[in-house]
Amino acid sequence: MPDAEPVTLPKPLPRVPRWQSLRRSVALAGNPLPELNAVLEKYGDTLELFIGGFVKSVLTRDPGLTQHILQKNHRNYAKSSFTRGFSRYVGHGLLTNDGADWLRQRRLIQPGFHRQRVAGLAGLMQRLVADALAPLRAQAAAGGGSTTVAAHALMTRLTFRIIASSVFSSDFSDAELDRLSALVTEIQAFYVRTIRQPYLRPWQWLRGGFRYHDGLVAELRALLGGYIARRRAAETAAAPPPDDLLQMLLDARYEDDGQPMRPEQVLDEALILLVAGHETSANALTWLLYLLARHPPEQAVIRTERAAAGLASAPPAFDDLPRLNTALHAVQEAMRLYPPAWMVDRVALADDEYQGLRIPKGTLFSIYLHGLHHDAKYWPDPEDFRPARFAPEAAKLLTLYAYAPFGGGPRLCIGMQFALTEMQLVVLEILRHFELEWPAGQPAVIQQPLITLRPKGDFELGLRLL
Repeated sequence: MPDAEPVTLPKPLPRVPRWQSLRRSVALAGNPLPELNAVLEKYGDTLELFIGGFVKSVLTRDPGLTQHILQKNHRNYAKSSFTRGFSRYVGHGLLTNDGADWLRQRRLIQPGFHRQRVAGLAGLMQRLVADALAPLRAQAAAGGGSTTVAAHALMTRLTFRIIASSVFSSDFSDAELDRLSALVTEIQAFYVRTIRQPYLRPWQWLRGGFRYHDGLVAELRALLGGYIARRRAAETAAAPPPDDLLQMLLDARYEDDGQPMRPEQVLDEALILLVAGHETSANALTWLLYLLARHPPEQAVIRTERAAAGLASAPPAFDDLPRLNTALHAVQEAMRLYPPAWMVDRVALADDEYQGLRIPKGTLFSIYLHGLHHDAKYWPDPEDFRPARFAPEAAKLLTLYAYAPFGGGPRLCIGMQFALTEMQLVVLEILRHFELEWPAGQPAVIQQPLITLRPKGDFELGLRLL
């Protein structure tokens, strides 16, 4: 991929006035995408605005500046107070940590996501996908060959069970898993409201909003902590422990002192894996099903490649996936159009400079990945669903950091291989059994950007047996 062409940024940057940012804050809280797109079209690819009317930030969709912050000079840019503030709800794990502590944890946990371990989890993923699709196949057979399903609910349940089983060899009941998922969703929505409308924080404090959601966090941590405690208590038993990601966390030892993680740190990391490991995949898969249902020819492309590989009637093994790249390209294109991590924040730790732009210490950056992924300068017909953009020859021409659904640089998402494998397997299995259909008369789906980009509400997806 070629680097972005250097861009000399204006000095000073254009600025959305504070009063205008404040006036737009209510609309921004509801759905920031149209608001951010409008100011970028008016002021250019990099500008200053005030989040919620109060916090000054540099908003950018410049791939060169994005690469500078995330990769080339990454040591000068830390996660901002927005991300660190989320640690109140999910603890101090890889997602919220920074600096030397983050690096130490990253090195400790990285082996758990190497290709070999992901390959070992592929069979588990296949089994859980089959379990999720079996009742839908029965419903379709009883309904004359077709049925409908709420797409986001289905993908949320499936991906939550995949990550819960991968981390915990899940002994959780269905009711417990549903409760864990609901807790994660409610806590996330509340935290986003406190960021986008900071002037409401005193009201939330007075009415008990923070106390209530702290209680939800306590319930979430108690559920997970109880399971981890039971696992530790069983370590003396004769039976070998499960080979899952939790056991990897329990068995890992730091290189510098040979010590294991503290129990509280194990809980924090397990919680982060659970939160990040299902939310992003669930949303990406939901958007992918939406796109495939509205573009039947792209379903046919995936099935044709699968038949050519001799895998039309059986689930693929992990080693088969490199021969089934059109499914992966569809995943990648869905994550371009609907990036789960639609915004990334960083703050400058020291003075810096980029293409003539002076960056003072403390500058907050809002890297608008959704804007990058939809910029016509880098993506011809950017609103079109074209998985072939990611075919090998075409992908060589893509501008570096115009596409960054998993972030970039040293903080590239640790679970990227896990997520891509999971999503590729899920879509291949769904398309092996069903033709996806968009129900007539159903309105288009509205995007809801919380911490991740999800659909607002849910939508029905038609499933016709093949």
